[in-house]
Amino acid sequence: MELARHAERLGYHRFWVSEHHGVPGVAGSAPTVLAAAVASATSAIRVGTGGVMLPNHRPLVVAEQFGVLESLFPGRIDMGLGRSVGFTGGIRKALGAEKDAAGDFEARLAELLGYFTGTQTAHPQVHARPAEGLAVPAFVLATGAGAEVAARAGLALVIGDFRDPAKVLAAVDGYRAAFRPSAMWPRPYVVISGTVAVAGSQEAARRLLVPEARALAYSRTHGVFPPLRPAPDGAGPADGGEGMSARERGFYEEALRGHVHGTEEQVAAALDELIRASAADEVLVTTSGYDRAALLESFERLARVAGLARRG
Repeated sequence: MELARHAERLGYHRFWVSEHHGVPGVAGSAPTVLAAAVASATSAIRVGTGGVMLPNHRPLVVAEQFGVLESLFPGRIDMGLGRSVGFTGGIRKALGAEKDAAGDFEARLAELLGYFTGTQTAHPQVHARPAEGLAVPAFVLATGAGAEVAARAGLALVIGDFRDPAKVLAAVDGYRAAFRPSAMWPRPYVVISGTVAVAGSQEAARRLLVPEARALAYSRTHGVFPPLRPAPDGAGPADGGEGMSARERGFYEEALRGHVHGTEEQVAAALDELIRASAADEVLVTTSGYDRAALLESFERLARVAGLARRG
């Protein structure tokens, strides 16, 4: 909530919260609940989810939740939807969503959207209150396959990351070519997403990303996502510290690859190139780090890069 208020003061357009389960230090196990808290703590910034993972939920419940959010905060709510399932087998079993659950994402999405328009056919006698009749902008968080679903549904596309620009650009081109206009989105709408860190030096910006890269590497080799820890004392910008196996270090280096990081000038140039190449309508930025002060500074610097900073 603090970060959302800070982002609003800086002039950011949207503030989204994600869905993760069983991850220490991440408050996103109930994204619609968190979105309500964020919207209550702010006054103008749009608030949404990036995203609610449909395989984990019944479409009716998701429609009802966003209907309540939109009724409480009219004109400020975004509905970001994803097709990912839980990271570990235990989480997937607890959620009742196995690895193949993403396969029926398109059908669940159609049912969900139908609850808002009153045209869903899965359960024709069921109506989602207060969602029915409300217009909540819907976004699909996607890779290649999800981009095709977004195009067929006529929804906005959120796609990343920056580690494989050619793959992202190909998916964006395919989305635009296959897009079917809808009442919600009459034309294709592309949001490119990725990790961005800005600091006084490239080394300081990269160091901000070290804690999450270490946690990701640990999760890939141990099956458990640990809390973020400070970057090791004396570690260089590309050094996660001692104690990693060769396999873990490989995941660590991969976790750091492709992120946009550096000084304001360096980040401005990199983002400009990505935006021109993709013709994106928006950029969704994710930055995770242990150092709270450095994280806030990164968003302040990024606001200056984007020309968002407001006087006072």
